[in-house]
This record gives sequence, C-alpha cells and structure tokens, in this order.
Amino acid sequence: MCFGPSKAEKRAAAEQRAEAEEAKQEAIQEKAEQKREDISQALTQRTKSRYGRSGRGRRSLFRAGGSGFLGRFR
Repeated sequence: MCFGPSKAEKRAAAEQRAEAEEAKQEAIQEKAEQKREDISQALTQRTKSRYGRSGRGRRSLFRAGGSGFLGRFR
C-alpha cells in the first residue's frame, strides 16, 4: 500500500466518522433533555417546599386575610 488508502477504505472511514458523529449528537441531546427534566423537577420541588403542598409561587393580591390589596381598605 504505497499509494495510501483506497477509495473503498476512504468511503468506509467517512461512513464511520458520520456514524460516530451521529451517535455523539444523540448522546448530547439525551444529556440535555435529562438536564432539563432535572432542573424542572428541582424547581417544582423547591416551590412545593417553600409554599406548601399547592406549589403556588405567589400569593393572591386580593386575599381577604389582611394582606394584599383589599386588606388595606378594611
């Protein structure tokens, strides 16, 4: 093989590189999806632990319990 790789060898190498790149991209996408799920779950858990079971992140401005907008005018 004084003249380097043949066309068939070059084609096979190119196909292998393409397959390896595709597998790498799939792994990256799976990892990104898992990170998104983990972050979403962490935020949900944080909200639930901070605000009780309902997971509400904000209290009503119109709550009649003395706080909020309506409580000022009573």
